[in-house]
Amino acid sequence: MVDLFDFQTTTEQESNEDGRLIYSVTQINSEIKAILEDSYRSVWVCGEISGFKHYSSGHMYFTLKDENSQISAVMFSGYNQKLKFELKDGMQVLLYGKITSYINRGTYQIQVYHVEEKGLGTLQEAFEKLKKKLFEEGLFDSSHKKEIPYIVNKIGVVTSKDGAALHDILSVLNRRFSNVEVLIYPVRVQGETAKNEIADAIQYLNENHKELDVLLVGRGGGSLEDLWAFNEEIVARAIYNSVIPVISCVGHEVDFTIADFVADLRAPTPSAAAEIVSKNKTDLEEKLLMIKNRIVNNIKNIVEIYDEKIKFFKNCRALSKPYEIYEDKIQYIDELKEKLVFNINNLILNKQQNLKLNAQKLDLLSPLKTLSRGYSVCFKDGKVVKKTEQVFKDDILDINLSDGMIKTKVI
Repeated sequence: MVDLFDFQTTTEQESNEDGRLIYSVTQINSEIKAILEDSYRSVWVCGEISGFKHYSSGHMYFTLKDENSQISAVMFSGYNQKLKFELKDGMQVLLYGKITSYINRGTYQIQVYHVEEKGLGTLQEAFEKLKKKLFEEGLFDSSHKKEIPYIVNKIGVVTSKDGAALHDILSVLNRRFSNVEVLIYPVRVQGETAKNEIADAIQYLNENHKELDVLLVGRGGGSLEDLWAFNEEIVARAIYNSVIPVISCVGHEVDFTIADFVADLRAPTPSAAAEIVSKNKTDLEEKLLMIKNRIVNNIKNIVEIYDEKIKFFKNCRALSKPYEIYEDKIQYIDELKEKLVFNINNLILNKQQNLKLNAQKLDLLSPLKTLSRGYSVCFKDGKVVKKTEQVFKDDILDINLSDGMIKTKVI
């Protein structure tokens, strides 16, 4: 706090020349700071957190807002270390602190000593409601997510033409792989019309530039309100329906939007998205050289293996003295022929002996043999007569003897 006595003394000294009381900017801001702090030494204020930032110094800066107005707030590290929950955009809180002024900028703010959580803000509630709805519809399922190509030749970028995000993306691409082609579709990324422009851009690129390997959709960091276009349902469904793989790159690493959950891949920042889709040219050249050396070595190994095989076949007996194999085979064929002839002769001899033996057996059983011993066979009308009762007086019979046949008449 500025000492008012010193302030007044200085003022009086500066006004002695012509009677006018002249203030410096610092004096005005210092006096206002003193008035504010004297008037609002301790206040309770309720509102929604927006634009929350937690710096490495430990201090926290954010905006506290309601439906009609907003005020800046700061919570220094000595106070926020006692917090039992994490502050974030969209959170409804009850603050205790004092109203003060930042002299260097001439802005007033709440210096926060204590924070109590009251619930989710309007935007955060809308975020959670849409997130739940789309999750239940399956828009976040990993089964729907398309693979990002390892090497891309043409990239589509949907973002503001004036934003830092586009500059960061192009810088990374130019540094890492300047050969890649970039098609930029400029859109508003904040405001009432932003959601329709982003959704239309994604649809247009899908319908008219199917050659694109991937789409980068995003913007730089900001408050929950600043990023809200990427929490709209129309943008989420446009990303989900995109045939071209989509990488969302909205805000900073700590920022999450509905677009991040629907996209095929989420990059924490626009620069990180450019890093993902652009392989380092030097790394690729080194990798290609390594693959080339591996192929050359493999070919050398294959050539050496087949060279050894050629030497082996060249020195083997089959190729160096093929006639020796021919001679051996001829001798082997002669042996087989001799064995075959021997076996065939034995087979014929055995068959002849069997035939002779069987003929002798048949001869012994022949009825002619029986007739040669003095027997005869009597036939009547071509049938053998075995009993006397088969013939009658005056029947004509045929009697077969060993050397012929006699016709006779029964008397």
